[in-house]
Amino acid sequence: MVYNFTAEIIWDNDINQYVGIVPGLPGAHTQAPTLDKLYSNLQDVIRLCLQEMTDEEKKELPKFIGTHNISVAI
Repeated sequence: MVYNFTAEIIWDNDINQYVGIVPGLPGAHTQAPTLDKLYSNLQDVIRLCLQEMTDEEKKELPKFIGTHNISVAI
């Protein structure tokens, strides 16, 4: 079975690496010095997280809806 996830990816200046987090999938986060390595690490960590889940838990995973930019004036 193929699962699709959306990851939040940021550059962390403190560690000089990319950080990837998969919202809604507990434990699915990693870091790497390049985007290519980050994508590979994310696939690995997602695979490991899914292997630890029951079929029922997998059915309850949140579904990605989309993103929206919010502007705030202060």
